Amino acid sequence: MLRFITAGESHGSCLTAIVDGIPSGLSLLPEDINKDLARRQIGYGRGKRMEIENDEVEITSGVRLGKTLGSPISLVIKNRDWINWQDKMSVEPLDDISLGTITNPRPGHADLAGALKYNHQDIRNVLERASARETAARVAGGSVCRKYLSEFNIRVLSYVAEVGGIKAKIKGQSHQALFKKAEASILRCPCPDAERKIMKLIDTARAKGNSLGGIFVIVVEGVPPGLGSYTQWDLRLDATLTRALMSIHAIKGVEVGIGFMAAQLPGSQVHDQIYFNKNKGFYRKTNNAGGIEGGVSNGESIVLRAAMKPIATLYQPLQSVDIKSKKPVKATVERSDICRVPSAAVIGEAMVCYEIARAFLEKFGGDSMKEVSRNYNGYLKQLKAF
Repeated sequence: MLRFITAGESHGSCLTAIVDGIPSGLSLLPEDINKDLARRQIGYGRGKRMEIENDEVEITSGVRLGKTLGSPISLVIKNRDWINWQDKMSVEPLDDISLGTITNPRPGHADLAGALKYNHQDIRNVLERASARETAARVAGGSVCRKYLSEFNIRVLSYVAEVGGIKAKIKGQSHQALFKKAEASILRCPCPDAERKIMKLIDTARAKGNSLGGIFVIVVEGVPPGLGSYTQWDLRLDATLTRALMSIHAIKGVEVGIGFMAAQLPGSQVHDQIYFNKNKGFYRKTNNAGGIEGGVSNGESIVLRAAMKPIATLYQPLQSVDIKSKKPVKATVERSDICRVPSAAVIGEAMVCYEIARAFLEKFGGDSMKEVSRNYNGYLKQLKAF
């Protein structure tokens, strides 16, 4: 069974991810992960923190001589900013009361709910772990899964479709073309006209102390039919994928295929008609289902859209209440971004890589890459003979 967890605080010494269940024999080096960590850090509208950090991973277990061992893989990303926070984030108790406590929760953040849940009188105990800085560890773990999927010619792509209500014009273009344009864009937006408008909107939001959200698209190509299952609610592939995307900070909605639009159309305009020829096998001419039917991948590209709300930290803070005095105050201001949609798309890729890899391993099993490949190739022969 494939699984991963993360640990670490935003201004702690490091972030850690542990990936357990990757078969032995997969080629894996730090550079396989670092390139995705670098992609996560770019984006117009990012804050000062990204000028400090230069995320690079150290693989501390589970890999020897460039190959996975089949044992848990531990990944460490050091926080460069830790040097400026050693006192405030000290593991040992300190007598210095000048460190100060945070008692003004931010609307839209985990601050108040987390303080109530864990009985914290200092909101920093909440925000350090609730921070989106944690997603660097997710990207590291997801990159390991991406490398695994690449062995079976499965690719996970993304691009930004909308920010602050400004939509990219992308109709009629292939996913590959959109991804290529996104990779060349500082906003990961494949539409130059929309990119210019969004950059101006971000500048305006920054000047007003505001923040912006948007929508990104994730596409998975090369997925065979048969991942996931209709037999139990928690095995349905669309359910596990949407759960993974919803777990990302500030994501408030996920669509599979045409999503909510399907509720507005008659069935004859929604369901993808099925065709067959000897070369392709079964196929569709449309993909409104987003590559998943009945909780099972159907062989078409998996298409997901995720909606991200504006970041909760505003430089013109909203109204709040001091958790100690119970008096009205302005919410606390932490160093933050104006727009994080481009990096959220890369984080989304990581979470989708994990879920697709988990479903793939669940389907084909195997403790070594050789064994998984044998199982997978046998299944492909079975499909061809169906």
